[in-house]
Amino acid sequence: MVQLDERAAVRRLHDRLGVGPRPGDLDRSYDAALDALLSGGAAGVAPPQLASPPRPAKGDDQAKKEAARRRAEDEQALAVWWLDRLVSAGSPAAERMTWFWHGHFATSEQKVRSPALMLAQNETFRRLGLGPFADLAQALVVDPAMLVWLDGNDNRVGAANENLARELMELFTLGIGNYDEVDVREAARSLTGWTVRADTGKAELVAKRRDDGAKRVFGKTDRYTAQSLMTLILDRPESPEFVVGRVWFRLVSAQPPARDVLDRLVSAFRRDTRSLLRALASEAAFRDPANVLVKQPVDWAVGLMRALGVKPLDLNKKQADLLLRSLRGLGQVPFRPPSVGGWPAGGAWLTTAAWPSRLDLAKLVAERADLKSALGGADEIEGVRRLLGVDSWSDRSKAALQKVEGNPVQLVVVAASAPEYVVSR
Repeated sequence: MVQLDERAAVRRLHDRLGVGPRPGDLDRSYDAALDALLSGGAAGVAPPQLASPPRPAKGDDQAKKEAARRRAEDEQALAVWWLDRLVSAGSPAAERMTWFWHGHFATSEQKVRSPALMLAQNETFRRLGLGPFADLAQALVVDPAMLVWLDGNDNRVGAANENLARELMELFTLGIGNYDEVDVREAARSLTGWTVRADTGKAELVAKRRDDGAKRVFGKTDRYTAQSLMTLILDRPESPEFVVGRVWFRLVSAQPPARDVLDRLVSAFRRDTRSLLRALASEAAFRDPANVLVKQPVDWAVGLMRALGVKPLDLNKKQADLLLRSLRGLGQVPFRPPSVGGWPAGGAWLTTAAWPSRLDLAKLVAERADLKSALGGADEIEGVRRLLGVDSWSDRSKAALQKVEGNPVQLVVVAASAPEYVVSR
């Protein structure tokens, strides 16, 4: 199998297991880069103080309007904060997996309507994202934002709501075909009783709402709780294979791994997610030049800001508005996945309709960067290649870059929009 050379492989490590390289990151060896990505780092900037209540306020129309205004401000502040945290990541793999789990356990502020609950879930992803998957899954099944998102508040004895149970199996742990409708119905009964307090935003189990009877799931009968149900699901052999397959799809290739590769990865995943990432990087397929992935808009934008040394929290309000508006135009804003299935992948991100937003965002970042010192030297095209960590330019991209030589901002805009940068190669 043809393999990427050392420098290109290190760049892929940063693209896939981190959040994009910074200047100097590609000078390390592959093993040293992997160790650095998986190690701990600085804690990062503390989240913003939120003005809106944990749950939507009740009251007259004016009070509701004011609450909606504060919630919108908090949501924007939270999105900019997370983008800044991604750009500044001292522990890139931890932040990468925080982003991955946000897409896997996709939960949206659009319905949750509580920046405080979305922040709490985000911190759960960050705290548990590299550890054993069971710890993360157990936390998410009773996570307040998840309960609101998938109607857990409406799930009570005698009137079980199946939304959470169904998505738990279909999208989060097992995949289609590995459960039946009886399993969904009985799992929903097992999850009854959990609600989110309006005053604190905390999840609590209300005994009178809980179905305490026997349930039969996967042919086994017990008085399952949310926790024992999750243990039962995660003990199914299909569960680690499904989750590992989702990680592979997002970080390695759209083509599924061979059986022997999957077995090795599952073995590592049974220890923890950090071990899975190290195992992924050790597979020959990870260094196969054929396994290209289109960067998600947030990956692309964060990588560009890291390369150019631009921090979202340093932007003024007008610039921050443009940053989020551009990401919205590209189809991806933190805390706003379009559905419980998360965001799409691949060529779905490469639409002509999104092109103006990509150019606007690249221009915003380029204008904020110190390009004179960053590009360096007389050969600007070579300088921007090194700056963005691109392996090489195609003749077509080089010709486009030559047309804007002498204009550093336009040079970066064109380079950042070129296929060699938009695609993780």
